[in-house]
Amino acid sequence: MKKLNTLVIGATGATGRELVKLLLNDNEVEKVTIFVRNAPFIEHKKLTIHEIDFNEVQNHKDLIEGDVLFSVLGTTKKEAGGKKEQYLVDYTFQYEFAKIAAENGVENYSLVSSTGANANSSFFYPKTKGELEEAIKKLKFKTIDILQPPMLVRQPDLMRAGEKSGIKILNKLNKIGILKSQKPLAVEALAEKMLKVAKTPSKYKVSTYLPKDLLI
Repeated sequence: MKKLNTLVIGATGATGRELVKLLLNDNEVEKVTIFVRNAPFIEHKKLTIHEIDFNEVQNHKDLIEGDVLFSVLGTTKKEAGGKKEQYLVDYTFQYEFAKIAAENGVENYSLVSSTGANANSSFFYPKTKGELEEAIKKLKFKTIDILQPPMLVRQPDLMRAGEKSGIKILNKLNKIGILKSQKPLAVEALAEKMLKVAKTPSKYKVSTYLPKDLLI
């Protein structure tokens, strides 16, 4: 079986950290190439790190080659500095990178989206996620995996404001049988699912995984 040459954007985020660890330790993965704004303090014989400006991704198109692209890039309005800046990260950067990957012959694409993603939503966040999903589906990848996780349980140093209380509330509701489909998901579990589906041949071009499909 051919070993995978993998690409990752969003490698320094909560899910990205866990995904990169899994890829580096997987015997079926030959190479891991990450594209970041600031290089993490990590070294591995399989790992190649490219520090890039995502605003000028066209300047790096020759580097975007491999078998599968994992897109785990994302931010919040507060972290980004506003809706315009958040849209750049959550839509523009990801779409432009994916477009180049498809043009360069990368066959498989794996995207972390969000539960409730809907291009027709009247709310900014789910609308942005939905628009990205619809745009990605039109690109010439052989297979596309879209994962729509519920609220994520991140590493303590990356836990966002309000997430701890939100997770506690959901866990209490889950215990009495309410919103069980929205049970908080550890980023480690999400990363494991991403890798698993990427390594599993699919007869469909697009496969969408809802929160209930991610509970492993």
